[in-house]
Amino acid sequence: MPQQGGGRLVVEDVVIVGGLLLVQCVLAGYVVFVDQLMSLGAHPLAVIAVAGAAFAAFFLPLAVALERKRWPSKVSWTLVAQLVLIALGGTTVFQELMLLGIKKTTPAVASAMPNLSPGLIFVIAACFRLEKFDKGCKYTQAKMFGTLVCLVGAIAMSLLQQTSPSSPAAAGGGWILGCSYLVGAVVVLSLVTVLQAATLGGGFPAPLTMCCVTSAMGAAFTAALQVVVEGKLDMGSPKIDATLVAGIAILGGVLSGACIAFQTWCLGKKGPLFVSVFGPVQTVCSAILSAAILRQTLSRGSLAGILLMFTGLYLVLWAKRNEYETLPPHPQQQHAHAGDLEKAPLLS
Repeated sequence: MPQQGGGRLVVEDVVIVGGLLLVQCVLAGYVVFVDQLMSLGAHPLAVIAVAGAAFAAFFLPLAVALERKRWPSKVSWTLVAQLVLIALGGTTVFQELMLLGIKKTTPAVASAMPNLSPGLIFVIAACFRLEKFDKGCKYTQAKMFGTLVCLVGAIAMSLLQQTSPSSPAAAGGGWILGCSYLVGAVVVLSLVTVLQAATLGGGFPAPLTMCCVTSAMGAAFTAALQVVVEGKLDMGSPKIDATLVAGIAILGGVLSGACIAFQTWCLGKKGPLFVSVFGPVQTVCSAILSAAILRQTLSRGSLAGILLMFTGLYLVLWAKRNEYETLPPHPQQQHAHAGDLEKAPLLS
């Protein structure tokens, strides 16, 4: 029996590692697909609305079946306000900034920027006293230094690619603006992640339901925004036909949602640090696909900036792992699931 149990654990580990690698490849493929949509003239707001609606429609029945017993008996105004903010920030604002950033940079850079989020989440959570912060602790110092290295890498990636004469994106004059959009998107994502974790730990322990509700709300908000701005609901270009719209729904809604659901399951099995380690794989896949399909390349200086970001990311993750192994949980984290804000699944 022990051997059978050990065999199951080995199989589970193989499934988790293989699945997380596949997840990053799928997400990288979607980023490259979105870059192609932007080049065809797709309206970012329309893309967000279609993807959000598809995610909610496909996964809501699953959320009802799996999490109905976890729903609160009474919905407070505080919970409604939290869901609205998560929908606006995590769906509309975050994705709009990401799509604008992808349009002006490359899929590889867009995939690299979210690696800033663990450090930014630490800073934001520490400000709200939801994360351990002891300036005399070497692990806190390591997290602060790792966050700084990530930021330096992001700045270097932006400036060094901009100064590369062989860079088509840089020649267009919008590279730094695009990187600014991406950094803004990561800041919004980090704020939303902290709010999402607080909501999950504050009486709404149903992550899939939350993602479905906020995605549906975000799709509605985004569609309404396009009507206000453009005067109509429109994909933005006659080149975006029904096949491409179906691709947005499948890749952006169903497959990306399945990736999020799988990552959430992995969080419960292995914890957030293990899952975060696979983040850079998406950047590598995006760079390979961009070079093979779109003929886009990165300068050596920009690659050096990405390496700095990865170094800072792993330094933050190393510090968090050792900190949680050696220090008692923060009092305000006792009620939270596993005491780590990064347990919360990221929004689609």
